[in-house]
Amino acid sequence: MGRLFDEFTVGQRFETPSRTITEADIGTFAGLTGDYNPVHTDEVFAAATGFGGRIAHGPMGIGIAFGLASRLDLIDGTVVALLGVTWDFKAPMRPGSTIRAMIEVVEARNVSNPAHGLLGLSIALVDENDKALQEGNARLLMRKTRHEKAKWGSV
Repeated sequence: MGRLFDEFTVGQRFETPSRTITEADIGTFAGLTGDYNPVHTDEVFAAATGFGGRIAHGPMGIGIAFGLASRLDLIDGTVVALLGVTWDFKAPMRPGSTIRAMIEVVEARNVSNPAHGLLGLSIALVDENDKALQEGNARLLMRKTRHEKAKWGSV
């Protein structure tokens, strides 16, 4: 079960486990979104671009960053809503890149509903060489108490 709002403090940092971008990831994302841009799906075409080869879809990185954060059990079952995301693409993710997310709490404040709090996170998606591939910020509405039916992880 994820952390409650009051279990976060500004300045806390988290590092997720890593994962490798696979051919299946890129093909699945293309199929899911309908984005078959040849820079993602055609090695011959992509090799002739400034990228020098195929790259993963940029928006795929945002989803993977949140999935990696989920592996730390930070917000599962305790986030009420994702309120907004700003995101910058710094360098391409390639098939074979091993990535992880570096997360920092940059904002934690009360909101008008006393059952919730606003949490701001800074997220950097980095590769195996610690090169930032993507960076952004997310604002989350978090629970201050556990939902009565969300019991996983407790005995």
